[in-house]
Amino acid sequence: MMNPRFFCPDGLVPDSDMPLPAAVAHHAERVLRLVVGDAVTLFDGRGGECAATLVALGKQPLARLGPRLDAERESPLAITLVQALASADKMDWVVQKAVELGVAAIQPVAAERSVLKLSGDRADKRLAHWQQIAVSACEQSGRNRVPEVAEILPLAKYLAQDFAGTRMILAPGAAGALARKPRPAGPVAILIGPEGGWSPAELALADRAGCEPLALGPRVLRTETAGLAAIAAMQTLWGDFPGDLDV
Repeated sequence: MMNPRFFCPDGLVPDSDMPLPAAVAHHAERVLRLVVGDAVTLFDGRGGECAATLVALGKQPLARLGPRLDAERESPLAITLVQALASADKMDWVVQKAVELGVAAIQPVAAERSVLKLSGDRADKRLAHWQQIAVSACEQSGRNRVPEVAEILPLAKYLAQDFAGTRMILAPGAAGALARKPRPAGPVAILIGPEGGWSPAELALADRAGCEPLALGPRVLRTETAGLAAIAAMQTLWGDFPGDLDV
């Protein structure tokens, strides 16, 4: 069982007594009910982590850090989840689980059939919320690098960007299957449509941008299921356990 893990974005000072960020101290003391002497793990998103012991809480919380440990739990396959905006708390779920599954980045896009519409301050607040969900997912899953949740883009604007890798778009009825595709030579992006699916115009736009059509099977998956299923399959075939399966 892992010790409680906390993200310290301002950096770590290994082999020292380091003041804890207020948010970390509050979560440790008020939420997890940790006490002085408890062991924790701290990371700053730059790779690696430090084993630490709480030496003071309250108004001046301190942790005694050991050396930085070279602990990496990132996938060798850099996956970007390009997720069309989904309604209610579906995006929260998708961000959390995608980070647990090891994505390198999450790119929200506005699609024609997206029920959720965000702009201005509402978009900024939601992005900050999703980024915090990504942080919490890293704390829970043992990751020491926090994936970025990028600025929301219209699909066309995202597709106009250069991408140094393979882009795939999930489309029910497509002929492509992951098990028949070769392992990508570089990063891979998987595009997932909203509740109503991609429109014909969007599928045509993705085709012109060089996205490979992809199907996961004969059933139509919900938007909050499809991306996670694709990521898990990619990690098994090409990422976390490459070479374990002969496909």
